[in-house]
Amino acid sequence: MGSLTYDRVVVEFEDRMLAHLQLVIVQKLRHGESFLLSWRDATVVGDGRSAAWLHPAIPLYFKFAGGHAPTINPNWVAQLTRAANSCQGLVVTAEEGAVVNANQAPRVEPAIGIRAAAQTHTTKATVSER
Repeated sequence: MGSLTYDRVVVEFEDRMLAHLQLVIVQKLRHGESFLLSWRDATVVGDGRSAAWLHPAIPLYFKFAGGHAPTINPNWVAQLTRAANSCQGLVVTAEEGAVVNANQAPRVEPAIGIRAAAQTHTTKATVSER
């Protein structure tokens, strides 16, 4: 399980998902664009959604647990990029949602945890369908 640290908040993602998010996030920030990143929370933290407004001026740190870079799925990157460019922002979705089907909503990614850097507890996310 890797993590994304942004403004003292640590959000945990599977390494494969984090690698795809990193490509999309870095591309947006490199162009000086701010945008919303949101994900589904675990039942432990209220089974809701969390979101962060990402801005190029705030440091961002990606930490991968594994030693090997995962294979990148260009369709998934394209789906995440379209989401990041929308008014809804970058909603973290599972890879299965990358299949091009205009009638099917992407599935919200499971197993996402979040913790504040100043706190000591960690939570997990749940599997959910939109």
